[in-house]
Amino acid sequence: MSPHPALADAAPSVYWLDQPDRPAPCPGLASLGPSGRSADLVVVGAGYSGLWTALLAKEADPSRDVLVLEAGSVGWAASGRNGGFCSASLTHGEANGRSRWPQEYAVLHRMGVENLDGIEATVRRYGIECDFRRSGELTVATQPHEVEWLREESEGEFLDTDAVRAHLDSPTYLAGLFQSDETAIVDPARLAWGLARACESLGVRIAEGVRVTGLTTAGGGVDVATAAGAVIRAGRVALGTNAFPSLVRRTRWHTVPVYDYALMTEPLSAAQLDSLGWASRAGVGDMANQFHYYRLSADNRILWGGYDAIYHYGRQLAPSLDQRPATFDRLATHFFETFPQLEGLRFSHQWGGAIDTCTRFCAFFGTAHRGRVAYATGFTGLGVGATRFGAQVMLDLLSGVETERTRLAMVREKPLPFPPEPLAYTGIQLTRWALASADRHEGRRNLWLRALDRAGLGFDS
Repeated sequence: MSPHPALADAAPSVYWLDQPDRPAPCPGLASLGPSGRSADLVVVGAGYSGLWTALLAKEADPSRDVLVLEAGSVGWAASGRNGGFCSASLTHGEANGRSRWPQEYAVLHRMGVENLDGIEATVRRYGIECDFRRSGELTVATQPHEVEWLREESEGEFLDTDAVRAHLDSPTYLAGLFQSDETAIVDPARLAWGLARACESLGVRIAEGVRVTGLTTAGGGVDVATAAGAVIRAGRVALGTNAFPSLVRRTRWHTVPVYDYALMTEPLSAAQLDSLGWASRAGVGDMANQFHYYRLSADNRILWGGYDAIYHYGRQLAPSLDQRPATFDRLATHFFETFPQLEGLRFSHQWGGAIDTCTRFCAFFGTAHRGRVAYATGFTGLGVGATRFGAQVMLDLLSGVETERTRLAMVREKPLPFPPEPLAYTGIQLTRWALASADRHEGRRNLWLRALDRAGLGFDS
C-alpha cells in the first residue's frame, strides 16, 4: 500500500527534538570522577518526572546534593515527543477521578489546578522558553451519542454545533466543550530542556548516557549500579523511568508500554489559518474511545496524533517501533476528513513513542528499599503536568513525613496489575477491538467492557 500523498516528504523523526538549537549533550559518567559518585539524592531518568523531582528537591534544600542519571539524553523519550497538552487533571479526566475517588475528587481537582499554577510559575521564574500558553482545551463530539456525553460534563462550557464550529471549523463537529483555564499548551522538548537548565543553575548534576541496571540497599543508603560497572552511592533514590522496566521489580506487572503516534504538518499559510478560525489556539481532542488530539505549534503547524494505541507482545520497547506506516496513513486520512479545507497541506514529520499505562489510567506511587527509593509511574499519556505532582509525592515519601498528598487514597492505593503473557496481550487486543466496536455502535459497551468497568480495569486508548 502506498502512503498517503501528504506523507511523501515526512521525516521519520520527532519534530520537537529535531531542532537546530537543541542543547549540547550533558557530560557522561566519566565527568563525575571517583569523588563525585555519590549524592544525597539520585534521580533516575531525565524526563519530566526526574527533572521535576531534582528541581523541587534542590529548591526545597539548596544544600542537598542531587544527581540525575539518564540513559539517553534529556527529554528524548515520552517527555520530548508528546503532544504538549499540560493538563491540570491528575486523574486522567473528571470522569475517571470521580468514579475512583468520589470522596476526595474535590481535593484532587484543587491540587491539580495548583499544580498547573506551579508549572506556570516555574516557567516564568526560570525564563523557560517553551511556548507555554494557558489556552484551554476544546473537546469535540463527532457522533450524535457523544453530544449527550458532553452535556453530562460539569467542568466547562457546552457549545452547540454553530458555537463549536465558530471556535474551530470542521464539518465533522456536532458539539463541543471548552475548558478555558485548566489546560496549557507547551513545546514539550523545550520544557524538558528548560527544566534541565533550571536544575543545573541550582547546582544539580546531570549525567547522560548512564543506564542504571540495579539498586541495592547498602548501609543507610542505596547503591545504584550502572551498565558501565560503576556504582553510585545514594542517600535516597527517585525513579522517573515510567514506560521503561521499573528498577522496583514488583511494580513491573502494574504497567504496560503502549505506543502512540503523531504527525506534524508544514506551517499553515495565513489563508489556511483563517479557514479554521482557531482564534483560541486551544488544544483539541475528540470524544471517541479511539480519539485524536491536535494543537497548533508556535510556528503555526498542526500536530495531529492519537487514535491507534499499540501494545506489542511481551511489553516490547524498541526504536524500530517508533515508526508505523499503517498508523501514519490512517492519521493522515482522518486529518483531511476533519479539515477538508486544508487539502494539499503536507506533513513534515512522523513519529511515535511509548507511554506507560496502568489499569486505573493515572499515576500510582510507592517506596522500596526500606523507604529509601520512591517511584511514580503509570501516567497514561497525561504526564506533562501530572509528573510535577508525582515528583512532589516522591519527595514526600522519601522524607518520611506525612503530608496532604500522602494521605490521599489515590496515593496510598495501587492499581490492579496486568496479567502475564499471553493473557495480557490477548486481553488488551480484545479491549481495543471492543472499544472500536463501541465507537461504531453509538458508544454501547459490550459484555467485555462492562465486565472491565465493574472490575475497575480497562485499557485507555
